[in-house]
Amino acid sequence: MSTPAGVWTGRALTGLFALFMLGASITPKLLHMAVAEETLAALGWPPGYAFMIGLIELTCLVLYLIPRTSVLGAVLMMALLGGAMATQIRAGSPLFSHVLFSVYLGLFMWGGLWLRDSRLRALFPVAG
Repeated sequence: MSTPAGVWTGRALTGLFALFMLGASITPKLLHMAVAEETLAALGWPPGYAFMIGLIELTCLVLYLIPRTSVLGAVLMMALLGGAMATQIRAGSPLFSHVLFSVYLGLFMWGGLWLRDSRLRALFPVAG
């Protein structure tokens, strides 16, 4: 069962997720901002990977935002977030603020998609 308010809430969550990813992660990497390289270097990544990771993030985000490919985009974005989580674990980062941040983003992303996509709600119904 879908309500217009639920669909619009899903669209809002999706929009917020997209804006966050674009502003906080993708743009700094694609614009070769020093903060992107410095952050990756602090996590143990060799120089030169920021731009490629930014392109992969952008591709996943675009797939997520297109209704026909949204589930594929969400699955690929979760794979990317899983890699980010593994990097944070390897770097010895704090659990709740850094390691689990990928989980928080993933829940936000999937929640928005679940609310706006009736196919996903049919596949994963919530009994109430």
